[in-house]
Amino acid sequence: MEKEPIIIKGISYDEDFILQESQSDSQAFKPIYEKYFKKIFLFILHRVGDKELTADITQQVFLKALMGLGKFQFRGLPFSAWLYRISINECNDYFRKTKRARQVVIDDEATHSLFEELNHGNTIEELEKQLPDILQKLNTNELQIIQLRFFEARSFKEVGEIMEITETYAKVKTYRILDKIKKQFLKL
Repeated sequence: MEKEPIIIKGISYDEDFILQESQSDSQAFKPIYEKYFKKIFLFILHRVGDKELTADITQQVFLKALMGLGKFQFRGLPFSAWLYRISINECNDYFRKTKRARQVVIDDEATHSLFEELNHGNTIEELEKQLPDILQKLNTNELQIIQLRFFEARSFKEVGEIMEITETYAKVKTYRILDKIKKQFLKL
């Protein structure tokens, strides 16, 4: 996957260069922050549903990323995959500490994508009606995989990286979860 350069004052920089510079100069991290802030913010907002809380968690994600830059290793995926992994961990920590219910934002496009995988003769309207109840029955990891794959249209490779599993296992898990969803769908 080719990395998109970061433009600073009209000069193009390689993301790896900026990440390396950020290890010794935290101010060098600013272009990375600006490039990914909105994506990470929305990713977290879709999970927690509160803008103020999302802002707090997003700041925590970028702080942890900056503090842990020495641990980051390029594995063929963008730096953003690592940020998403940190985001998931921060959201999970929040839900564990507060015992609040997780939130899932389902849009029409995501529903259609999931419907294509689940299609077994029912209508999309039936799926839209039953999907929230079915998703409630998934555990946290299962739900995260479905969200990443269908609601955020991530590749299996990205899902694997974010969930810290192999690409192959991401595929296997996804199809097992889809089978579980199909069985639930047929019960309702």
